[in-house]
Amino acid sequence: MRPLGIRLPLPALTFAFLAGLSGCGYHTLGAAAHLPPDVHTLSVPVFETRTELYGTESAMTEAVIREFAARTRFRVTPSASGDADAVLHGTVLKEVVTPLTYNSATQQSSSFLITIIVSVTLKDRDGRVLYQNNNYTYRQQYQSTIDLPTFLEEDPAAVQRLSREFARQLVADVLEGL
Repeated sequence: MRPLGIRLPLPALTFAFLAGLSGCGYHTLGAAAHLPPDVHTLSVPVFETRTELYGTESAMTEAVIREFAARTRFRVTPSASGDADAVLHGTVLKEVVTPLTYNSATQQSSSFLITIIVSVTLKDRDGRVLYQNNNYTYRQQYQSTIDLPTFLEEDPAAVQRLSREFARQLVADVLEGL
């Protein structure tokens, strides 16, 4: 009596072996291989703005600091002092609010789209660029309150949501070296 066995063709076995060697790509938190090993302190000064709208640069800076602090082992500081091993500079290049829908009964726009474009550069203490992206583009939709007695301005909440999305992507890009 012959034992039952499964016979796989040689290409399938080779593929399975190579797939096992390639690994899954996961790494430990804050262990980005492309950042120099001597980077332990990260400075994130308040982002600059080239727009006429106020507050977005602060919301984005705070979200980036929180995200780096939560996802890495770096000591993150908001100061622009020369003590940091690396400095992340950001600039809000453009911020546009566009009406999306119009309420004919009130003759007002009832929903809006906010679009923000940000440029980011991460440099080490010698000025060498470690990461750069000049065109982060994020959009967030929000509704406007129609009833004036209960009016609640929704655009700051949209900027907060957008800032969190931006910060998550930025930190992932810096850590993964995209």
